[in-house]
Amino acid sequence: MTAVPALAVEDLSVEFRTRSGIVKVLDHVGFSVDKGETVALVGESGSGKSVTAFAVMGILDPAGRVTSGRAVFGGADLLTLSERDLAEQRGRELSMIFQNPRTALNPIRKVGQQIADVLVRHGGATRPDAPRAAVEMLKRVRIPDPERRAEAYPFELSGGMCQRIMIAIALACRPALLIADEPTTGLDVTTQAVIMDLIGELAHESGMATIFITHDLALAAEYCDRIVVMHAGHVVEAAPARALFAHPCHPYSAKLLAATPGETASLTELASIPGGLPDLRRPDLPACRYSDRCERRIDDCTKPLPHRSAGERHVVSCWNPL
Repeated sequence: MTAVPALAVEDLSVEFRTRSGIVKVLDHVGFSVDKGETVALVGESGSGKSVTAFAVMGILDPAGRVTSGRAVFGGADLLTLSERDLAEQRGRELSMIFQNPRTALNPIRKVGQQIADVLVRHGGATRPDAPRAAVEMLKRVRIPDPERRAEAYPFELSGGMCQRIMIAIALACRPALLIADEPTTGLDVTTQAVIMDLIGELAHESGMATIFITHDLALAAEYCDRIVVMHAGHVVEAAPARALFAHPCHPYSAKLLAATPGETASLTELASIPGGLPDLRRPDLPACRYSDRCERRIDDCTKPLPHRSAGERHVVSCWNPL
């Protein structure tokens, strides 16, 4: 019997209304995340990774709207919940770490108070007990001198420290699903490793499902169980991390890997991906949004994309895979 995934995103489409027209940002996106599993969403900037997360969390920009699909979590479709019911899920069962912690944190509220707010709102803590519980969360994310740091404002802390505060807030109520949107952006390599190790350890302790959004395939390979490759609002390939790196089947996935620096590769050995993302305002977007950039394009690429199995839990959407 197949286990029920922690989150199942099915046929998700999102568009944005802009002054210059409708932008079809996501087109029938689908993937799942199991309990205790870490899944990476990878791809170039503009591929739809963060928009997918915002749609699932119910925090799309007012200009955006979901035009189709489901996001089944805990037996309920998050996309059809009322704002009140969704607000109850966020922070308790469903949590998110945002790209820039300095802008996500309240600049005029002490970080300990911000953690305490979540514990009171979603964790059942009382106001008198919440400050002590907030300090315990700071200890859990290995912030030195947590009692003193709890009294600090975000501007008084480093970028890495603010990111740990964000993790403490996100994990305060032990959510079933964590979405980490580029949690290591702007951090040095050493701090990146510390942050990723911390998220991984805390996820392992609680059996939490994790979605890790990144453009860094090296990080995804090291910390994730499966990888979902996105391009221009499409999921083009999804596979276990080892399988994807050993044998990428979609031409775009192969190009991404070739453009990823390795431990021994020099800059001259890195390959670029020709062309750019298509204009998503076009009324005549091709069935395969990578076709204009693809060296393996054939006549069938004008037809709706197939979903082909390339191995266990390995699916590729391409008429002429590698």
